[in-house]
Amino acid sequence: MKQVLESLKTGIVSVVEVPVPMVRPGYVLGRTRTSLISAGTERMLIEFGQASWWGKARREPERVRQTFEKVRTDGMAATLAAVQAKLDREIPLGYANVAVVRESGCPEFKEGDRIVSNGVHAEYVTVARNLCARVPDEVSDETASFTVLAAIALEGVRRAAPQLGEVFCVCGLGPIGLLAVQLLRANGCRVLATDLSRDRLELAAGFGAETFDLRAGVDPVMAARAATGGRGVDGVLVCTATSSSAPVRQAAQMSRQRGRVVLVGVAGMELDRADFYKSEVRLEVSCSYGPGRYDAQYEERGQDYPYAHVRWTAQRNFEAVLGMMRTGALVVRPLITHRFAVERADEAYRVLTGGGPSLGILLEYGGEGEAERTIGLGGLTVAGRGARPTGVSVGFIGAGGYASKVLLPAVAAAGASLRTIVSREGVSAAAAGRKFGFARASSDIDAVLADPEIETVFIATPHDSHAELVLEALAAGKHVFVEKPLATKLTDLERISMSVAAGQRLCVGFNRRFAPLTIDLQRQLAGASGPKSMVMTVNAGEVAAGHWAGQDRLLGEGCHFIDLLRHLAGVKVGRMVAARTAGGAGDGGTVLLEFVDGSVGTLNYFTNGHRSVAKEKLQVFCGGKVLEIDNFRRLQVHGGAGSRRMWRQDKGNAALVAAFLAAVRDPAAADPIPLPELLEVSCLAVEAAGC
Repeated sequence: MKQVLESLKTGIVSVVEVPVPMVRPGYVLGRTRTSLISAGTERMLIEFGQASWWGKARREPERVRQTFEKVRTDGMAATLAAVQAKLDREIPLGYANVAVVRESGCPEFKEGDRIVSNGVHAEYVTVARNLCARVPDEVSDETASFTVLAAIALEGVRRAAPQLGEVFCVCGLGPIGLLAVQLLRANGCRVLATDLSRDRLELAAGFGAETFDLRAGVDPVMAARAATGGRGVDGVLVCTATSSSAPVRQAAQMSRQRGRVVLVGVAGMELDRADFYKSEVRLEVSCSYGPGRYDAQYEERGQDYPYAHVRWTAQRNFEAVLGMMRTGALVVRPLITHRFAVERADEAYRVLTGGGPSLGILLEYGGEGEAERTIGLGGLTVAGRGARPTGVSVGFIGAGGYASKVLLPAVAAAGASLRTIVSREGVSAAAAGRKFGFARASSDIDAVLADPEIETVFIATPHDSHAELVLEALAAGKHVFVEKPLATKLTDLERISMSVAAGQRLCVGFNRRFAPLTIDLQRQLAGASGPKSMVMTVNAGEVAAGHWAGQDRLLGEGCHFIDLLRHLAGVKVGRMVAARTAGGAGDGGTVLLEFVDGSVGTLNYFTNGHRSVAKEKLQVFCGGKVLEIDNFRRLQVHGGAGSRRMWRQDKGNAALVAAFLAAVRDPAAADPIPLPELLEVSCLAVEAAGC
């Protein structure tokens, strides 16, 4: 299928072929009929991509500060690689989509329903059930495509809480501003409107607003004061898309005593406290299209808010907007200025950013087309044509940031034959597949598991999916490399241990034991006698609320360091004691490992520190020496020679992947990490997380 993507590095918009996404429970798959380009948000994304490195930095000063902190802790090389990886990717554009349901994973919607959603610009979209709504028969596709933008305007109006007879000003007359004018008029308000475009002002006047042309030199504060007899307006909706702070400052100055200012669009926030303090003006930022937005429980897991307690959620705002469109209370046809076939999306975005007049730019999708979930990329080999390349034939499940930044380069460098890469949405698989030279991209894991040509499967998906995917891959007769953890339940570990057949390779991404500095440290310990005392301290930092990686991090990442301590001890763990930091499963804790030879290892995994401190520090006390690895950039030996500093951080990822693929090639070779150790460490990590 065709999908519109933008390069964050260059800002170039392209229409590419990607697999049709899979449907999961709680989601629907829709065949797009039309989608609307957001004049504000998408223009800003394109401008960001087109900006120079310096221009990008000016737009995101907080990111710049974080970058300098990373340079101090991880070094320049690692930081540059991380920044380049962030920018060297293509992102989907669009969030206003009208489609017909083709497959449904929830009872609320059935095949054939016409829906509106926050789906992207693509021929097929998957959307969560709480972020779509059924379109009434009386509402056309083109009209319905404005639903999401209208819901953003509606949420801003709800935040402002207008009352019959009040006076409001709408600053900025893009599509959202013009929709806000109509919604305020529907609430019985007198509406003032300001903009730089005469055409947009005329549209606002047609919707019943009193307009002020800023290009003609009108002072919006003086005009609003004059229009209200000097009292000031009751409220202001700022619907601009600018970095300037002037719209918000002016909104406060034109407001009455205890007026309301709601930021619906984007504006600078360099404000003067006096503008708000003296008049007790309330400033509020409206969040997208309503309650539920950015809440993973609502969006991804389909958990709705109680109707009686949260009357207007994102979905219910969609429904309210569609109801107004059905009755004619909300008019959008005058806002449509351009129509393009999706194949010409690059032209549409040139219109958007070209400076000429435009408002509602629609993308149209013709024909039905095949819902292909596996596509050829023209890489190393395609089924039915060309000779099969040499090396281990690899399938990859998961194409997220870690896979693209770390694992895929390592697999490619090790000389593997890259056959098929899979991701649930398909678009990231296609992007990574083209970058690294895969033959095919798919959204269906069976494209990997059922392919007899694929010998080895790499799994780089969210933690809670690992166990089942490992079991399926083993059952399909594949060698398996899975990112940590191996599993999140002891019962799953038992199933996996019984499923590994003779000759099958199973490896977990415990890469720290393969780091060059770890190997150097082991050499230093080779002649030392007596037990070892080891302390591993991890300044893990916070993870955004709701992110899958934030679930039980002592298991999900802490297992790395349990494995490192187990490896350095060289013997089994006799006893483990674990204590969790107060605050729930997402926090860290301390794990004490007592080894059967008398060695002791302590893991301090903390999530409540500051990022200016390096993430990982290992100390080993043994044989009259103290050896320290600082963030896998420096090894210091106290009490002997052999200290070493690396110009680039190396945590052993490439070495582990190369060792695993070499073992797959050579049936007589030993496993890079012995299976009993993998299972022992995995069990310890699960038990520590459940303490």
